[in-house]
Amino acid sequence: MELAELVALMETLGEKPYRARQVFEALYKQRVHSVEDMTTLAQALRSRLMSEGFHVALPEMVQTAVSVDGTERYLMRMADGETVETVWMPDGDGGERGDGSEAAEEEAGEVETAEEAVAGEKSANAGISPLRAARSGRDDGSFWARRGEGRARSNFGTLAEKGFRRATICISSQVGCAVNCQFCLTAKLGIRRNLTAGEIAGQVAAVLNRHKIQIGKDRINLVFMGMGEPFLNYEHFMKSVRLLVEGVGIPESRMTVSTSGILPGILAFAGEKLRPKLALSLNASNDVVRERIMPITRKWNIAELLEAVVKIPLRTREWVTFEYVLLGGVNDQPEHAREVLALLRGMRAKVNLIVWNPGPGIDYVQPKTDDVAVFQKMLIEGGIATYIRRPRGRDIYAACGQLKRTVADETQDLVAIRAAAI
Repeated sequence: MELAELVALMETLGEKPYRARQVFEALYKQRVHSVEDMTTLAQALRSRLMSEGFHVALPEMVQTAVSVDGTERYLMRMADGETVETVWMPDGDGGERGDGSEAAEEEAGEVETAEEAVAGEKSANAGISPLRAARSGRDDGSFWARRGEGRARSNFGTLAEKGFRRATICISSQVGCAVNCQFCLTAKLGIRRNLTAGEIAGQVAAVLNRHKIQIGKDRINLVFMGMGEPFLNYEHFMKSVRLLVEGVGIPESRMTVSTSGILPGILAFAGEKLRPKLALSLNASNDVVRERIMPITRKWNIAELLEAVVKIPLRTREWVTFEYVLLGGVNDQPEHAREVLALLRGMRAKVNLIVWNPGPGIDYVQPKTDDVAVFQKMLIEGGIATYIRRPRGRDIYAACGQLKRTVADETQDLVAIRAAAI
């Protein structure tokens, strides 16, 4: 529930409006697990809420997988038993680099090479941990060094104590997905249902609680890039954004939503006053290739999508991100890079190159290291800021395109994915 809905609820119970604010803060700021934990409310009111069936509906973490790179993948079970996957990435995956936000400034100097992206290795951070940087007064030119020694004890939270600058949470918006991208494991699930705004925001609250995150001290980025197409669940997605901004306290400038290209959703998004940054999954340089790997292109072609994107009133320093999954021999050649340059020329745009993450039953191969490097070099030399996104959690099916609602023994699948990577 949003604050206005809680105010209306309190009115029906004969309570003052300030009680709604207390509930709102307990739910989203304090991230309580039950109505009984809302100790700012009188016991009589808590008892009445519980007797009338109100409860805190945090998703249940029923399974956790931990990657060698520190990434964690959670199987989240909703009240009706449906499950989705959510991912925690300490230090993120470099996806915000170059998008003009404070999150991008924090990532300045962190570079992923083609070799690291193909191999799935985590590149070393450019600086030292934020707490150490502040305490030592070391000036390495980084965002964190500039925060200053005087803020070390009061302004750094749980992440800094563990040696991380930030963390990114990847959130699901649907149970399954209807878009059917041919290179994505989630597509094999089909679509079961939309998630509610509470189920979307609840994934974030559950992960924040697991890691004892202190909003305001710890720097958290959110990416709506998990299972599902957010713009096919538009109202619940946007309501979850409001809950996360106004309730949990994460700025929308630290959120990015990825869409496969749902034209009505992009046009509606352009009119939102409070919205995350946009990432469009381009993944091909022309409609022929894109239609083959992303059948949604038959409904809305590249030209229509780009025309809609330019209608978004970008904030100061904001850039639109175009995601491009590189598939070996399909969309990764110099002629494709030249076509991408022609498509994006003149736009306030950056490109994130994503080396395809393999999965069983998907008949694609990873691009060659040299092809990745050449593709990036051509885009940069053509005037487009281009970054290689760091693969995170590939060994546990947590990387881009690998979420699949795991509920059984994964041993056989993990052997297959490692063989495909080799």
